[in-house]
Amino acid sequence: MEPVGHHYIAEASGCNPEIIGKVEIVEQILVRAAEVANVTVWSISFHRFSPNGVSGVIVISESHLSVHTWPEYGYVALDIFTCGDDAKPEAAVEYALKEFGAASMHITEVTRGLEEGDRVFYHSIVTWEETLPTRDGRKRVKSAKGPKRPRKTTRVR
Repeated sequence: MEPVGHHYIAEASGCNPEIIGKVEIVEQILVRAAEVANVTVWSISFHRFSPNGVSGVIVISESHLSVHTWPEYGYVALDIFTCGDDAKPEAAVEYALKEFGAASMHITEVTRGLEEGDRVFYHSIVTWEETLPTRDGRKRVKSAKGPKRPRKTTRVR
């Protein structure tokens, strides 16, 4: 059986505080990320904290996108979970982190809803780090990166 969904958890460092501190901009970025992911948006809720930070969630037919920002640290916690064959969660992650101006990121992909025909579900986890190109297009050297999808998953009982 194919997995039910893919859940990306990203820790983004070096983000632009002028971008990640403004609720309107963060919301626009996440809404566009949902479009890039080819998902259906149902509900949008964002909040700006005083004096800093933005939190928001977009509920989609395929699950959710959520974000929490700390402009004073240049840090964004991004969470994108989708199911379905047409969703492109990795494209949404890449788009959002580029727009936030992230310099580097640590990503964990949790492949969810795996099973071996016995209706006992489990997940697999792959994690990696990489450095993004700057907004002006200059390339940065990428650090070591693990595989994005495991070739074989072993279940532990």
